[in-house]
Amino acid sequence: MNKWLKRGLWLALVLLIGIVGLSHYMLESSLRPAPRGRDLEGSYEYMFDTYPRLEGWVDSLRRVGGLLDTTIVADDGARLHALYVRASRPTTATAVIIHGYTDNAIRMLMIGQMYHADLGYNILLPDLRNAGLSEGDYFQMGWLDRWDALRWMGVANEIFGGSTQMVVHGISMGASTTMMLSGERQADYVRCFVEDCGYTSVWEEFAYQLGLMYGLPSFPLMDVANLICRWRYGWALDEASALEQLRRARLPMLFIHGDQDHFVPTSMVYPLFEAKAEPKELWIVPEAAHAMSYRDHPDEYTARVGAFVSRYISR
Repeated sequence: MNKWLKRGLWLALVLLIGIVGLSHYMLESSLRPAPRGRDLEGSYEYMFDTYPRLEGWVDSLRRVGGLLDTTIVADDGARLHALYVRASRPTTATAVIIHGYTDNAIRMLMIGQMYHADLGYNILLPDLRNAGLSEGDYFQMGWLDRWDALRWMGVANEIFGGSTQMVVHGISMGASTTMMLSGERQADYVRCFVEDCGYTSVWEEFAYQLGLMYGLPSFPLMDVANLICRWRYGWALDEASALEQLRRARLPMLFIHGDQDHFVPTSMVYPLFEAKAEPKELWIVPEAAHAMSYRDHPDEYTARVGAFVSRYISR
């Protein structure tokens, strides 16, 4: 064999190994990052520092035994956990609240307080897999989580009386979970959805982060990562699309996105909003970074969400 051809083949092999290795690293570091969501004490400390009004509400619930835990066992045997709180007065109005990437149910308690203390709802907050007290050792980026979330919606309906009127509200990865599940068949108690800064698809979010963090193009790294994800985890990055699920969604949805979001870029919300059939609303939040719309504008956030859900849920 010609020595230049041999060198070329070796160079191609080394390049291929490098691409596969880098793609594998990118995928594993994304789906198995540092488990911040497992730190329950640290999560409470962060939330009480960030949302000063929250600690008094949580303490009051704890004093009366109102902040409760429940678990379910998924079809694959994983034990999953959620927090829930009954409304202070009997109501069928119920919110299922879904957390974001590397977060947990505790880190969504500010939205839980909004629905419970300000709007008078029952609330249930699941820990997604690999977060809080739920089992699992990697993140499913909302795609497989949609099945767990649909199961939790049924559990919430049972806990709160069996004839609820339900909103599902997610932030970041939880927002994409919400959009992804919205395209599935819904129980008759589900009334509407709120998504706050969700991504169009796992592929597009990973490709965006690949360029943002490393300055690398999506091809061929994303294509190889896609194959690895399919082989290792049983689902593909290019099928995990909130955008495509929204094309099948029919229930009302409120879209929220900060105009200074550089983690899930604000530009993603526009095709999502366009893909969703009426009824729908869009709020672009001024000067808000990723997942900070409620923190920066709590009164307006509460008013807008309250006005939206009240059109479809009566108390």
